[in-house]
Amino acid sequence: MRQRLLILLLALLLWPMAARAEPAFPALSGRVVDDAALLTLENRALLNDTLQRHEQMTGEQFVVVTVPDLQGMPIEDFGYQLGRHWGIGQKGRDNGALLIVAPNDRQTRLEIGYGLEDRLTDAASALIINRVMLPAFRAGDFNKGIVEGTQAALSVLGGTTSEQLAAQLPPNEDQDDPLPWPVIVLLILFYFMIVRSRRSGSVMGPIILGSTLGRSSRRGGFGGGGFRGSGGGFGGGGASGRW
Repeated sequence: MRQRLLILLLALLLWPMAARAEPAFPALSGRVVDDAALLTLENRALLNDTLQRHEQMTGEQFVVVTVPDLQGMPIEDFGYQLGRHWGIGQKGRDNGALLIVAPNDRQTRLEIGYGLEDRLTDAASALIINRVMLPAFRAGDFNKGIVEGTQAALSVLGGTTSEQLAAQLPPNEDQDDPLPWPVIVLLILFYFMIVRSRRSGSVMGPIILGSTLGRSSRRGGFGGGGFRGSGGGFGGGGASGRW
């Protein structure tokens, strides 16, 4: 737990540098983009068929994507920018979602479009990640974590409540350690640095904001097999996890 907090703090401190980098997003080759080669051929086909049927029935687009790493970006920034770059979901309905796995950075995220946030909420997304996906990833079983995580997300979109899903899942045995006081002090200092930089007109805030807005304006994308995004919008809804 302490190591995770220190990594989080380091990521926050390095955020301005990461925001300057232009990400090289993978091509939208289908409903399953397995650039990190984590899935078997059978599970890729299973996921593709499942996601295609879901879209045919609901109009909602759900894409599973694995990338080797996040190119130094926070996964939250990577996720919503990728969703907008590909244009996942229908324009005007914003009914798209991404399941992202980056094995080299040991991070995963459910990125939810504006139009699905009322059903696949942040709390439901966190439940799926922490109780379904991360235990499988820690055991080295990416196929199980990705397939069952996708199925759980589609189940919630189909009407299963967070309470019903939680009752179906094994308990979370990962206990949090108390927050160490040096980390608390550093987080407080970092917060006041950000506040001060905004009041003084420092370039840190504009760099982050300008870089984010500049890249987030790109929408749309074509994929193989006739699949493409339709301009869905993303605003950072969802949840992330690290194993």
